[in-house]
Amino acid sequence: MFKHILVPTDGSELSQETARRAISFAKEAGARITAFYAKPEYPVTYYGEGALIDPTTPEKFAELAEQQAQQVLGFVEQMSVEAGVACSKLALTSDIPYEAIIEAADKSGCDLIFMASHGRRGFSGLLLGSETNKVLTHSKIPVLVYR
Repeated sequence: MFKHILVPTDGSELSQETARRAISFAKEAGARITAFYAKPEYPVTYYGEGALIDPTTPEKFAELAEQQAQQVLGFVEQMSVEAGVACSKLALTSDIPYEAIIEAADKSGCDLIFMASHGRRGFSGLLLGSETNKVLTHSKIPVLVYR
């Protein structure tokens, strides 16, 4: 039924467990996966009329974000290889993860998004609404939520 599954991950323990389940699901379905990570954009903090100066350059920040993405996605890729499931990796830069997840699924031609019930944003995620809920609300692609 599903042949290409997007598996968003943020590197958290719940996200890693969800990736394990997604890989198992993909193996049973004969599907392939695309592991996805939303890299944060360079933060600029303003106080009053001036900006707080961050010693990290935008280029260095982007480099560190890419390293983080490859580490997180590498974990999913390794599990996929061990399970015999085809896996590709994708990372996009966005401070709006739910939009990046939907964009990644569209861009990759996925027919299912398999994601955790919540990320690592904790209590603030409950207050602002979870990324999972936003994906469920806005995606035209089916979403399977793992709890």
